[in-house]
Amino acid sequence: MPDKQKYTLLIKQKAFELGFDFVGITKAEFLEEDANHLEKWLNKGYHGKMSYMENHFEKRCDPSKLVEGAKSVVSLLYNYHTALRPKDKDAPRISTYAYGEDYHFVVKEKLKIFLEYIQEKIGQVEGRVFVDSAPVLERALARNSGLGWIGKHSLLINKAQGSNFFISELIIDLELDYDGPIKDYCGSCTACIDNCPTEAILPHKVLNAQKCISYLTIELKDEVLPNDLKGKMENWMFGCDICQDVCPWNRFSKQHQEMKFNPNPGLLELSKEEWNELTQEKFQKIFKKSAVKRTKFNGLKRNIEFLK
Repeated sequence: MPDKQKYTLLIKQKAFELGFDFVGITKAEFLEEDANHLEKWLNKGYHGKMSYMENHFEKRCDPSKLVEGAKSVVSLLYNYHTALRPKDKDAPRISTYAYGEDYHFVVKEKLKIFLEYIQEKIGQVEGRVFVDSAPVLERALARNSGLGWIGKHSLLINKAQGSNFFISELIIDLELDYDGPIKDYCGSCTACIDNCPTEAILPHKVLNAQKCISYLTIELKDEVLPNDLKGKMENWMFGCDICQDVCPWNRFSKQHQEMKFNPNPGLLELSKEEWNELTQEKFQKIFKKSAVKRTKFNGLKRNIEFLK
């Protein structure tokens, strides 16, 4: 068996051993079509106040610029799906991806082990690990790796299990066997577009982040949310799952197997009244290791107040 084939098999087998659900590999090269799409998106201001999206444009569109001599991008999907929901149906909601510990740390720890394993088994391999924390077009790379297609809501959809996944990457200077993209299976379905309460999802797989509930409740740091969206937030105080919940492909989603993604005890027990009376102390206790800490206490309180 040629080395390239042997190393590819070794890497994919280890990915599954570490708990990743899907793994695909693509060449580390300039993403020309995606670069053009990103440039147009930025020029129209659809990124809102996420000014960091304008930085490191070349690196964002070319993974080979993130690791010297990079040849391959190993893309990985890690499931976070759960059917658990708040007991009080009137309580403000948070996106299911943020129920447990912050995925940045949980997944990155696995990636570090992964890279060390590759270096131990293969030898001198240089690389870096990424979990939604650097200028990487992760969905485009995952698409090119054959892990799914980009849906009309601009998220990656996997044919076997839908879209409730964290995407991460290893960019390494090792040549491997590459996977190819699969076809788009959205067809004529427009469920995500039709059900977005703020009309953030535009034709041609374009998201106007300025209207997206996830952007408004997490990324936007203004003291007050846009008044024209009052009454359209569908009770979301952190993130939003609507476009994924209505996607027919997510009927294939399976319960995640990561203990660290289980909800903090008491999180789903809180009533609407208890959320309205949330204190700094309780916020720190409930969200000690959670991605929700990104909003800080004042940000979450702002979101809760906006829902009243």
